Amino acid sequence: MRAMLRLSASTFREQWQLFLGSILTVAIGVALVQSSLLILVTAATLEAPAGLSTLERAQLMDSYALAIPVVGITLALALFLTIFIVSSTFAFTVAQRRRDLALLRLTGGNRKQLRKLLLGEAALLGLVGTALGVPLGLALMRLQSQLLVMFGFLPAGFRPGWQHWIFAVSVGIGLGVALAGVLAASRRAGRVRPLDALRGTGDEARVMTASRWFVGMVFLAVAVALIIVAQSVDPSGAMPLMMLVTLAAAVGLSTLSPLVVPVFGRVLGLLFRKHTIGTLAAANVRDGVRRNAATAAPLIMLVGLLVGLLGTSFSSTAASEQTLHRDTAADLVVTSPADEAHRIPGVQAVANASVEVDVPLVMTNVEHEEDALGGAMESGNARVVDPDDYLRAHRVQPVAGSLEQLHGQAVALGPGRSGELGYSIGDTVHLKIGDRQLQLPIVAVLPTTPYGGPDLLLPKGIAPESVLPSATAQTFVSTVQGADPAAVGDNIRTAVPGTVDSVDAWVQQQAAAEQDTQLRIFTVLLGMASLYALFAAINAVVVITAADRRSEFAAARLSGLTRRQVVRMAVLESETVTAIGILLGGVAATGTILGMRGALERMSGVGVVELPWLAIGALVAGAFLVVGLTSLWTARSATRMSPISLVSDE
Repeated sequence: MRAMLRLSASTFREQWQLFLGSILTVAIGVALVQSSLLILVTAATLEAPAGLSTLERAQLMDSYALAIPVVGITLALALFLTIFIVSSTFAFTVAQRRRDLALLRLTGGNRKQLRKLLLGEAALLGLVGTALGVPLGLALMRLQSQLLVMFGFLPAGFRPGWQHWIFAVSVGIGLGVALAGVLAASRRAGRVRPLDALRGTGDEARVMTASRWFVGMVFLAVAVALIIVAQSVDPSGAMPLMMLVTLAAAVGLSTLSPLVVPVFGRVLGLLFRKHTIGTLAAANVRDGVRRNAATAAPLIMLVGLLVGLLGTSFSSTAASEQTLHRDTAADLVVTSPADEAHRIPGVQAVANASVEVDVPLVMTNVEHEEDALGGAMESGNARVVDPDDYLRAHRVQPVAGSLEQLHGQAVALGPGRSGELGYSIGDTVHLKIGDRQLQLPIVAVLPTTPYGGPDLLLPKGIAPESVLPSATAQTFVSTVQGADPAAVGDNIRTAVPGTVDSVDAWVQQQAAAEQDTQLRIFTVLLGMASLYALFAAINAVVVITAADRRSEFAAARLSGLTRRQVVRMAVLESETVTAIGILLGGVAATGTILGMRGALERMSGVGVVELPWLAIGALVAGAFLVVGLTSLWTARSATRMSPISLVSDE
């Protein structure tokens, strides 16, 4: 055992360049997980400052309630990507050393000793990566918390603190991921016969093993199952499922990507059949299936995540915009102070005006665990409405009860979170509006809509007068038949201070606000993770592609190719692999987007696919540019020395 550990340490020292990429992937993974975990723990245990009102306390609690799942998903995504990227990197690193490992077997080493050697190297690699990742995690923590504060998920002044136990967690993550990443590769390396490994034949030459087929098909089946499940939940619940669909599909397609690599090689050969460099690049793509599949894996994940989740976001916003326009039966929307809105119905040519006053409140008997922020309460938003005017201005009907009963001491569940608050028709809601405590029975339940809305609807006269001077009203105005809405809008502007928008303009403003909120969420979720996946793609090109092909490039130059031709060949091969990653990532994203479309159509009757073409174009161009430049640099570095000296060293 000690002998194998000494051998592991010796190999680690002598071939540290080979392990450098794996060390960096472990370090960044540890840093991302540590940063997210510290922010999550701080947000979950923070105590509210003294002197807050009940409403302020509830609003602070809800801000943390929103931040905690966002950071929690970020943590889970970081951990998943760390395992995926480190495992794929380690698998190819072990495959690169098949000749050295075969020689070890031929000189008397058995399978058990081989696995101990690789696990010992992985342990050293994990410790070094953790040592780098812990301080890097502190820097990422400050950056990530500033991003959360800037986007409004956490209040100003939020400062995550260091926890002494986090060091042990980071070490456990670094070691655990490194050992888990190399475990499967070490078992496979131990099963391959030494002579097969030396000659590149037999099991060693087979890329699509039975286990690879099994893992790929299982993950694709999981993705399909999640898409089916998403059709039975609301879009708010479907969105997290779509992230899982993207991850499962990306893993499945990455595992099965060796099936696609030779096809792209043949296509490249047909396109460049009259060009020597293109023909050689196509042959390298076909022959280096394992290498090229490992290079494409992080690109598949990167494209799948960004295109899939941004596509679901844009599609959700487009469906919300169409649904809101369909459900709004008004010509104009007026935003004004609440105490001025009563003048609008008296303006000439106004046929109907639904004056809806926004009132902040606290629900004090919601399903909420007791915590340091006060517990058993949640902030919300209600609208004080006239039920008859509301039904004329909105093409919605309650799914339970009737808005005709919304008068006196009563409340209706609004379209914003009616399915999330845990109430049903006949329940009593405990509210606090200003300084007034209320216990109101639920007389109607409106359907949840993609575009949201108020949490509750209240009848006129129930809100205390003290909250109205600071409140804002939205008035949905229908004009008399034949009247010019623009002229009526001018009359309203003269009579009432505030803004007057056409319904089209107002709907677009609401959609833009929703899109901005979703983009902020996805920036927090995917910002660091996307950079990690991009780094993994660069690392794949540098470490497991060009850096291991010096002798191959040297042989090509000795056979008559110039250095420039060899570099062009390497770049063309890398760009082909980039195309493979983008295509398979696009397939993963397509399943995610179509699954979200089905969930939206089931809920609202509006199924739409809206893609962020500008972002997709920038992503595709950026991937080709980054991988191309990286390949250019590494190929030039690999061909800097004399080819004769490189071949003689081999």
